[in-house]
Amino acid sequence: MEISFLLNGENVTFTIRPGQTLLAALRENGVVGPKQGCETGECGACAVLVDGQPMNSCVMLAAQAVGHHIETIEGVGGEQQRGWRGSEPLHVLQHAFVETGAIQCGYCTPGMILAAKALLDDNASPTEDEVREALAGVLCRCTGYIKPVQAVLRAAAVLRGEKVPPIGGDKALPMLPGLLAPPEDSGPPAMAGDGFTLVKTTSLPTIIVAPEKPLAYVGKPEPKVDALKLVQGNPAFTDDIEMRGMLVGKLLLSPHAHAIIRHIDVSKARALPGIHAVLTHKDVPRVAYTTAGQSDPEPGPHDNFSLDYKVRWVGDRVAAVAAETEEIALQAIDLIDVEYEVLPAILDPRDSMKAGMPIIHDEEDSWLVEDKQRNLAAMIDWELGSVQKGFSEADHIFEDTYYSPKVQQAPIENHVVVTWWDEDDRLVVRTSTQVPFHARRILAPVLGLPEKRIRVIKPRIGGGFGVKQEILIEDICAHLTIVTGRPVRMVYTREEEFAASRTRHNMFVTLKTGVKNDGTIVANEMYLLSDTGGSGTHAMTVAGNTGHKAMALYNAPNIKFHTDIVYTNKVPSGAYRGYGVPQGFWALEIHMERIARALGLDPIGFRLKNAIKAGDEHPVSKIWSEGREGAAETIHTCGLPECANQGAAAIRWSERYNNPEWHQVSGSPHLRRGIGLAMVMQGTAIPNLDMGAASIKMNDDGSFNLLVGATDLGTGSDTVLTQMAAEVLGCPPEDFITYSSDTDFTPFDKGAYASSTTYISGRATVLAAEKVAGQIKAVAARMFSKNGGPVDEEEILLSDRSAWASDGRSVSLREVALNSLHHEAQHQIMATASYVSPESPPPFAAQYATVTVDTGTGQVTVDELIMAVDGGVIINPVTASGQVEGGMVQAAGYAVTEELAYDEQGRVVNPRFGPYWIYRADDVPELTTIFVETYEETGPYGAKAVAEIPLNGAGPAIANAVYDAVGVWIKDAPLYPEKVWRALQEANA
Repeated sequence: MEISFLLNGENVTFTIRPGQTLLAALRENGVVGPKQGCETGECGACAVLVDGQPMNSCVMLAAQAVGHHIETIEGVGGEQQRGWRGSEPLHVLQHAFVETGAIQCGYCTPGMILAAKALLDDNASPTEDEVREALAGVLCRCTGYIKPVQAVLRAAAVLRGEKVPPIGGDKALPMLPGLLAPPEDSGPPAMAGDGFTLVKTTSLPTIIVAPEKPLAYVGKPEPKVDALKLVQGNPAFTDDIEMRGMLVGKLLLSPHAHAIIRHIDVSKARALPGIHAVLTHKDVPRVAYTTAGQSDPEPGPHDNFSLDYKVRWVGDRVAAVAAETEEIALQAIDLIDVEYEVLPAILDPRDSMKAGMPIIHDEEDSWLVEDKQRNLAAMIDWELGSVQKGFSEADHIFEDTYYSPKVQQAPIENHVVVTWWDEDDRLVVRTSTQVPFHARRILAPVLGLPEKRIRVIKPRIGGGFGVKQEILIEDICAHLTIVTGRPVRMVYTREEEFAASRTRHNMFVTLKTGVKNDGTIVANEMYLLSDTGGSGTHAMTVAGNTGHKAMALYNAPNIKFHTDIVYTNKVPSGAYRGYGVPQGFWALEIHMERIARALGLDPIGFRLKNAIKAGDEHPVSKIWSEGREGAAETIHTCGLPECANQGAAAIRWSERYNNPEWHQVSGSPHLRRGIGLAMVMQGTAIPNLDMGAASIKMNDDGSFNLLVGATDLGTGSDTVLTQMAAEVLGCPPEDFITYSSDTDFTPFDKGAYASSTTYISGRATVLAAEKVAGQIKAVAARMFSKNGGPVDEEEILLSDRSAWASDGRSVSLREVALNSLHHEAQHQIMATASYVSPESPPPFAAQYATVTVDTGTGQVTVDELIMAVDGGVIINPVTASGQVEGGMVQAAGYAVTEELAYDEQGRVVNPRFGPYWIYRADDVPELTTIFVETYEETGPYGAKAVAEIPLNGAGPAIANAVYDAVGVWIKDAPLYPEKVWRALQEANA
C-alpha cells in the first residue's frame, strides 16, 4: 500500500508492506538516522519526533505516520561543506554534542539529539534532572551520559543567549604533593539569566599533569574527526547501505541446550516463493575454526562449525535462509522441520568435570581442546616462589570464594554483516567488527577462499566492547552469498544478541592469602573456575588474563594461579572489555578489604604497602603471556599512590570513612551510607605480539591521508591517532583525512582489543609521520637553498602548516607538496611504519564509591563513583574521560543490575533491555574522572592505555561500600536487593 505523510518538512509517499514498522519503512527509503537497536521500543536508537514528540519507530507501524509530521536527525541540521554552496547551519544541539565530546560510537546520538530537541522546544531552561529524564529513553553503552547531559545544558544556555565557557583552556592542574582539598561549597547554582549555565558544561576532567613541555595538538580536547558525520546521522554504519538485489539472511536457532539433529526437512522452506537459499549442516563445508579474533596462531579451542549436526546451547545455529524480504525469511524459518535427540545438559560449571557428565564436544575434528572427556576447554597452571612456604610463614591466612555472573556486552548496534561479490568476483564482507584482518584470515578456510579473494570493510562501529572481536555471523552471511550469488544482509535481533552471541565469562574465584601481622602479603593463591559456555572461544586467554593482571597488583614473593575453563550448555562466553580482569578484581579487592578490616589496617595504606611500584618487575610477565612464552618486563611508571591520594581527597575519604554520623541519613533511619574503594591495574597491548601499522600520504594542498588498520569503535582512536600525526607534521587535525580498517587499502592492524590502539597504532602513526616529516624537510631544504642560503634540513621545524628555517624563512606545506608532485625531483611524499612492542606498561587506578542501602528492602543505590587513573599522558582528555565515565557505568551495571538469567532448560529468561537492566541517563550515579599523568617512555608522547581499566574497580568498590554501610559481605555479583536483604536477615538473626 502507499502512504503519504510529512517527513522533515516535505511531503513524501512510501510504498509499504502490511505490518511494516516505521523504522523499516524509513530505512528502506534511505532515511538511515533512526537505527535498529532492539525491536521492543526500549533502547531509543530508532527515535523520531512525531509532531514534535519522541517516539520509538521500531514499535510504530508505518501506516500510523499518515497525517503526522515525522522528524528524523536528517531534518535537524543543514548540509555541511557543499562546495560553492557552502554549509547550512547545524542545530545548536549538534554543535554542543561535537564540542563537549558527547559522541563516542555515535549510534545513539541521533536519538539523543531528537529527545533533547523535543525537551528544549518545550522548556528553554531545563534542570539537569529534566535533561536526564528526557534522555532516559535513549540507552547509551559508551558515554556514561555525563557529556550528553552537558551538551544539552550547554545548548539550552546558548539558545537562551547566555555565555558558555569554551571547551579547553588550561589542560591541567599542577602535580600536588598530597591530597587535593575537598571542594568548597560554591553556593547555589547560577540561574537562567545570570550569564552562566545551570550546571557545568565543560567536559574536561581534572588532570594531574606529567612534567613535560606543552604540545600543539596532543593533550588537547580536539573534536572527534568523525563527529560531524555522526551528529548528522550520515550513513556511516554497516547497515546504512542499500544494494540492488540484496537479500535478507535469517537463522533458525536451537530451542534446546544440548541435542543432536537427527533429521531436518527444509523442503517446505525451499519451496516458499521469495526464498533463494536454505542451508543446513549438510550444505556447507565442515571446517573447525575459532570465532575468537586473535593473532595467528589462534591459541584457543577450534570447536566451531558454520552449521553442525549437534547444538550445544539454546540459540546455537541450526539452519540459515536468504529471502527477498525479512517477512519471507521468517516464514521460511517457521517451515523448517527439525527432529532433535535431546541430550542431558550441563548448566553449572561446577558440574562440568564430574564423572558421568555428558560430553559437550565429543566430535573428533575439533582441536586445541584440553580434555574433551572432562569438558575441559583449557587449563593454565603457574607458580612463582612457593605459596606453601609463604603460607607457613604467614601469621594469618584468609580464604574464600567469590562469583562474577554472566553479563552481556550489549552494544546498542547489533551484529550486522553485508556480503556480496564485487566486479572482480571477490567476496566483500562489510561488517561491524573490531578485527577486520583477523576476520579475513579466519574466514578464508571456512569459506574455501584464499585471503586475497576476501575484502573486509569495517565501517563505523556502534559499540563493541569485545563482543565484536568475534567472527560471529560473517561466515554464515558469506555462505548465503556464495550460494545465491546475491548480496545478503544479516542482522541479529536484540534477543539473538543475548541468546546467540557472546557474554562475559562467569567465574568462581577462590583466593587464599597469607599475611604477616604488619600487613605484608607473603603468599597469594588463586583458583579460577571459568565457564566458557558451549564454545571455547577466548577460553584460555581470558582466564589467563585474569591471573596475569589481578595476581600482579600485589607483588607477593609467592604467587600461584590455576584455572580450569570448562564447557557448559549456555551461550558461549567471549571477549568483553577488561577481558577477564574485572572478574579477578571483583574477587581480589573484596578479599583485600576483608583482610584490611579483619586486621584493623587502613584499607588504603594496606593496599599501597603491598602494591607493585615503579622499578619493580612485573611478577607474572616472565611466566605467562597469552599462552606464549613470557618475558620479563619492568614497571617504568606507576602513579597508583597519587591516584589513591587524589581519589580519596575527591570523595572526602578522611571525613567519611569511620564517621558514624555520615553513615546515617537524617530523617531516614532505614537508610545507611557506605564508602568503599578498590585499586586496580590493566595492561597496554600484548607484548611481542600485537602489531599495528599506519600509512600517511601528502596531497597537493598540503593535507594528508592517514590510513590505519586500527578500528575505532567509539573510543576516539581515529581522533587520537590523527592528533599524534598532526603534532609531528605541524598542521591541525582537520588537515587529515583519516580512514581506518579496510583490508584492501589500510595497512595491517591486529584490531581494537587489549587496550592497545593508542599505544601500538599510535607509535606506528608517529613513526610514519616522522618519516613523512623527514621527506617534507628534505624538499623544503632544497626550496630554501634555491632561493637563498643553504639550510640544514635537520634544523627545519614544522608548525602552522609550514616548514620553517632557522633564519625565519618559511614555505607552506602546500608549496612543498606542489613542488614535490609537480615541479622538481617529482615524487610522492608518503610513508608506512609498523610497530610491535616488547613491553606492556600497565595503567593503574584507584576507584572510590559511595552508596546508600535501604535496610528494609536491601536496595543498593550507587551515589558516587570517582576514578583516578594513571594512563600515562592523556592524548585527548575529552575522549579519554568519556572512556572512563562509560566504563564506570558498565562496571556498576555488572555490580548492581546486570545478569543473564537462565531457566532449568538453559534458556535466557531476560533477553531484552528492561528485564536486562543497563543504566539509563536518569539513574546513573555522580561520576568523576581524575587523570594522574605519568610519562611512559615506551609510549607515543608518554601514553599508556585507558579504555579497559574503568571496568575493573567499580564493582568491588561498590561491594566494599555496601559492607561499610550495613556490615554484610556480598561475594557474588550482582548486588540484588534480595541478596542484601537476606544477608542482613542472617546477620541479625
